[in-house]
Amino acid sequence: MPDAATGRALYDLPPDMPEGEVFAQMWQRNGATDDNPRPYLKLAICRVVSIAMVMRSRGANGAIALDLRSQPRNPANATECDERSILSKFLVAVGQRKPQLVGFNSSKADLPLLVQRGIARGIAAPAFSRRPDKPWEGKDYFDSRSDGNVDLMSAVSGWGGPRPKLSEIAVACGIPGKIDSFDGPRVADAWLDGDIARIVRYNEHDALTTYLLWLRTAHFAGFVSESGYGQEQAQLRSLLDERAQSAKNSHLAKYVQEWDRLRALLEGSEAGPVSENEAAVAAPTEVG
Repeated sequence: MPDAATGRALYDLPPDMPEGEVFAQMWQRNGATDDNPRPYLKLAICRVVSIAMVMRSRGANGAIALDLRSQPRNPANATECDERSILSKFLVAVGQRKPQLVGFNSSKADLPLLVQRGIARGIAAPAFSRRPDKPWEGKDYFDSRSDGNVDLMSAVSGWGGPRPKLSEIAVACGIPGKIDSFDGPRVADAWLDGDIARIVRYNEHDALTTYLLWLRTAHFAGFVSESGYGQEQAQLRSLLDERAQSAKNSHLAKYVQEWDRLRALLEGSEAGPVSENEAAVAAPTEVG
């Protein structure tokens, strides 16, 4: 979402101008029209409000483990909501573990945003930034040819033609897209309303959708077997069912309901099985 502090400094706006008015000025100065009143802003003048991820790992015994994590953990805590804190925790953790990252349009949005805002906030992330001497010697988040980051938008779009939105290809697969019509442009409204928890829930929904699309794509490409494909879907559902028992995670129950609705609607077009079969995953072994 727009960063009001940067907007005031960049466009010489009054320091006491309300955030909502600053946002409007930033959009106006970056090509706002009646048809597109909130154009996509350059990443350097935006701020990170929340980060959510599905963590996928394989243990020594070969078993796949899934987890859903997000920041801030407590949206009511101002310290946890600080952009520098959110970025630092994520960049340090990724630098230490060097997982394979998977996103949708991540090569043009997520990764550049993390880097540009990390630099803007004065964060030191040497481990995240460290590049291997040779391409095959480790993950490189700054090389488009490295498998350190898998951009699903590029992977499914091939050599050209229209690129689908995440919600479009997800729904075609029987995977939830946008829920409650909440999308990126509405993040600013939630922020101005003080509803950071809504933004975190939105991020978690998108992370779950991205993971399920990755899983389906990996199955398509032969990296995940038929039995492993069904088992991982079942694992994720069990995780969501367990988390949804807490009142604060009712949005996860809504995600499962939408997943079931789409699967039933698209049943005739093979939305993919959800079974308890044993996982059989060839590669990759870890996805962050």
